[in-house]
Amino acid sequence: MKLFVGGFPLDIAEIELVKIFNSYGTVNTIKIVRDKKTRKCKGYAFLEMTDQAGADRAIEGLDGTPMGDRVLSVKQAADKPAAKPPMPQRSFRPQQGGYASPRPEKDFVAKKRPRI
Repeated sequence: MKLFVGGFPLDIAEIELVKIFNSYGTVNTIKIVRDKKTRKCKGYAFLEMTDQAGADRAIEGLDGTPMGDRVLSVKQAADKPAAKPPMPQRSFRPQQGGYASPRPEKDFVAKKRPRI
């Protein structure tokens, strides 16, 4: 089960968060979200726990807990919306029985622009 964790001190390390959550259940993965350019913590993370019961215990036990000058927020992470299916590839080349032409192809001659 994936959890959203916010409100922890910005200087905390992943291992410290894992130690806190391991007392409620086993943590599979953790990802502290950081700014791409500065690499500074944005103040929230995503944790994945092995089982639902451990995740529920962590939410109940840690949500609203003061941590330094901040208050910890632990919630079940919302599932990402399903990815949109890719658009079908379209070909704009005439195919047999494809585009209708106002005149037969053999009569059509492309005119070149004169060079100046």
